[in-house]
Formats: sequence, structure tokens, C-alpha cells
Amino acid sequence: MPIALHYAARTDLGLGSKSRNEDSGYAGPDLLILADGMGGHAAGDVASSTVVGELVDLDGENLGADDALLQLGEAVRRANDRLRDEMDASEDLEGMGTTLIAMLRSGTKLALANIGDSRAFMMRGGTFSQITKDHSFVQALLDEGRITPEEAEHHPQRSLVTRVLTGRDDDIPDLSLREAQIGDRYLLCSDGLSDYVAGATIEDIMRHGGTPAETADRLIAIALRASTRDNVTVVVADVVDQAEPVHNQPQVVGAAAARHTAGDHAVEPAAAPQTPAEKAAALSREANTPAYDQQPPHGSGPAGPQLAEEGPRKPRAAWLRWGALGGVIALALLVAAFVGYRWSQQQFYVGEQGGLVTIYQGVPQDLGPISLHSVDSKTDIAVSDLPSFYRDRVDGTISASDRNQAIGIVEDLRVEMVKCQIGAADGSACTP
Repeated sequence: MPIALHYAARTDLGLGSKSRNEDSGYAGPDLLILADGMGGHAAGDVASSTVVGELVDLDGENLGADDALLQLGEAVRRANDRLRDEMDASEDLEGMGTTLIAMLRSGTKLALANIGDSRAFMMRGGTFSQITKDHSFVQALLDEGRITPEEAEHHPQRSLVTRVLTGRDDDIPDLSLREAQIGDRYLLCSDGLSDYVAGATIEDIMRHGGTPAETADRLIAIALRASTRDNVTVVVADVVDQAEPVHNQPQVVGAAAARHTAGDHAVEPAAAPQTPAEKAAALSREANTPAYDQQPPHGSGPAGPQLAEEGPRKPRAAWLRWGALGGVIALALLVAAFVGYRWSQQQFYVGEQGGLVTIYQGVPQDLGPISLHSVDSKTDIAVSDLPSFYRDRVDGTISASDRNQAIGIVEDLRVEMVKCQIGAADGSACTP
């Protein structure tokens, strides 16, 4: 029986410190995309929107099932090459990357491409399941049986990805083909949802959330209620009988919404959801944004116009009040600095010193002339002996909640070093 997709895409900046949305999402009649960008400066949003812009031409191509999978893989390769071109053209973009989930419909088949730790789920016949596999450090620990699924949910390194699109030749996604059935419901989401909202809660909303648009709104709202510190983006799609009237227009959200056209497809940003939770989050952000363009009325002081019953303010009294306020603020800053320093010295991280993997106490920052870190212990592991991925992570430092966890990270690195040395000895692909 011919099928169609009924879909909705939604996004929110989240409640963290990010000033721009680095996620991108697209939902069209035959194509669903979610990309979670990463990198410094504007790189994250550039990466995710670039990839969406390269893939969107696949929507409406009417490809055969096998050809759809081939064309999807080729489109991802082209998008990855485009990332490399963008980085070559601008030093500010060097090191950017993005996760990607893309679903391309062909008849009753869905071609799926996945790389990174964004996730795709399916609800079928009352059963809710994850249909993608994370490319992450924590997933590798799970596969090796070194941690349990419960431990994985709260692991401090759960955001450490092992494969994303970064413009390198070996950035290859997982590709698969599945049969779609009428009644299926699919969810593509960034980790702004999956890292902050329990799987059982996501399942309940997917099961009882209403239309795709209502479900997407509820998922964004619950992520905000869970105080997500990351951008949060969802794409929800129902598989329906093609005979059912579907009035969806293509929707683009997040960083890719700046692209008013993608290829030959005109796409418009979906209207921002207006759930109570999102309104509260927006008001919270506005309340913390200084209104520099608003000046007090002429003749009014910092506290507004003078009330008749106050009488004239005496200059000396005003000076004393401001002096006292300044003293209180200075004391509060000193207390905050002391508390912050004490907290920093309770932290640990793994980094490099003299070419060796080293455990540090503190945080990898300085406060003016004050160093907030010191060497706790050096190991005998040479950073140069680690696989390139783990070398990069040590160079960027790996945080730990306490010294025992830092020691555990070091032991994990030792295992990876040994595995790589064994692989180099027997001629396998693993080389430092």
C-alpha cells in the first residue's frame, strides 16, 4: 500500500549559555534530517546547516529503494567534502563537525544514514525502540560490557563522540534500509533531548502525544522543564496511507533556517512552538539580557522618578548609599571568588605534560595570574602512543568528577594504547 509521511520539526536554544542554535533540522515529504553541529566560533551552526543544505535536494527525487540508499550515502559524502572546503576557506571554521541522521523515503522503504550521537527512535505496534547506534565513547564501553546501560545514562563522558562528519575521508556513516509500515512513528532528536529526558518519558510522549506537531511541541517542552543546557531539536514523522490528506509543507529549523532556499527546494522556517515551558524559558532569557538601548526618562535617577513624599535627595546621603552598595558588591565578589576557587580545587582532569598523560587537580583555566590547576600525578603513557582520537581528547583535556574517576580514565587510555600497539604489530588498521 502506498505510504506518505506526516511530519513536524521543532527546535529551541535551550537554557544553557549558547547564544546561537547549532542544531539544524529538516522535514519534507520524502526526507527527514537532524544535525547537531559542534566547534568553536560560528562553526557548529555552519557545519549543521551546510550538511542539511547539501542533502535537501534528495527530497522528492522518487528513487528506487537500492538507489535511494546509494544516493543518500553519496550525498553524505558530498556534504562531508563541503565541510572540508568550508574549513579550507576559513581558519575560524577549522575543527568544526556535526552529527547527522537522515531518513530518505523510497516507496515503502526508508534509507537511513547515521553518524554521531544524535538518535532515531521508532514506535511500532506499541513497541518503542532506538534504531540508531551512538558513535560515542560510552557506547564503546557498553559494547565491551565495561558499564551497564544505567551507568551509561549518567556517565560523565557520555557527550564524547567517536565519529562525526568533520571533512575527513574516514567520516563514514552507518547506512541501512528498513521497511516502513502504516502506523509507524519516528523520532529524530539531538542530545539536548536524550541526555536530559528519560527514555520512558520520551516513549510516553511518543505514544500519547497527539499529532506529530503536538508531539514535537511536548518533547521540546519536557526538555525545557528538565533544564536542558543544550540546543534541543526534534523531528517527528508518522507513516500514513498515501490516500490520507496530508497538508505539510517542508519545514526547516535551527541553524539551517537561515537558508531560505536549499538547492531547488524553497523551504520556510516552521513557526516557533508557543508552549508554556518555552514562553517561560524565553522570558527568562529576556530578563537576563540588559536593555542597553533603553534610557531612563530625562531627569529620573537610577531608581526612577522621585516621589513627592520623598523630598529632595541629599547628595551626601546618595554618595553614602552608593558607597555602601559598592562595599556589599565587593564583599560578595570576594566570597564568590573564594567559593569558586575552593570548588575548582575539588575537580580533576586528564591532560598532557611533557608528552605524558597527566592527572591534574583543578580546572584547565587561569584566573589572571592565579593558576587554577596543578599536577596531581604523571603517568608513563606517552600521548604519542595513543590512537589519534584519544590523543586529541587528551590534548583538549578530559574532565573527571574526582581523582578515582581520573585514574579510571587513565586506565582506559592505557587499554587503548595497548590495543593500538598490538594492532600496529600485527599490521591491522590501528596505528598511533
